[in-house]
Amino acid sequence: YHPAPLSEKTPADTIVVEISALYRLPVNYSITSGDEKGYFIIHSSNGIVRTSKNLELEDFPVNFKVRATDSSNATIFSEAAVKVEVIDENDFPPVFPSSLLGERLPENAPAAEIVQLKAQDNDTGRNGLLTYGILNGHGLKFRINATTGILYSTAPFDYEEEPTEYQVVVYAEDDGIPEKKRGYCTVVIKITD
Repeated sequence: YHPAPLSEKTPADTIVVEISALYRLPVNYSITSGDEKGYFIIHSSNGIVRTSKNLELEDFPVNFKVRATDSSNATIFSEAAVKVEVIDENDFPPVFPSSLLGERLPENAPAAEIVQLKAQDNDTGRNGLLTYGILNGHGLKFRINATTGILYSTAPFDYEEEPTEYQVVVYAEDDGIPEKKRGYCTVVIKITD
């Protein structure tokens, strides 16, 4: 048996799986090994396995054995393996150390690196894997490396002909399950004469 993975936030007394032995007489179900921390209980007559307490992500997967025993003769039994996995919830959004940064860029500078942005995400695995992007690119005057978070200008600026200040909103997005979460940072770029 390999039931659907449970969330780390699954409450106690949640049905996990129903074990069913084909036998002409009533059977008694029991968990015989593999659940040393006591996360699961099984109903002795209907074979329904439930959670018995809150699940700790680091203890999973749990592989345990369920035994179906003839109710009148304990020497007649069969066992089945059950594997239960727990998925990490996407608890935290990415966070930038500062939500507002100021940078200077001299006019007529060729396309250049402006600043490297680095967000933190307290989740693990893919829930903490970050990708960077720009919400507003000001007509593609700026780009960001999706992996490194380095913000670049894409062409020289003219102090006299163009705006002298740009507000570029950058986001960091995790690869979370069941939903992706974002954090934001505004980079104010002043073009200098």
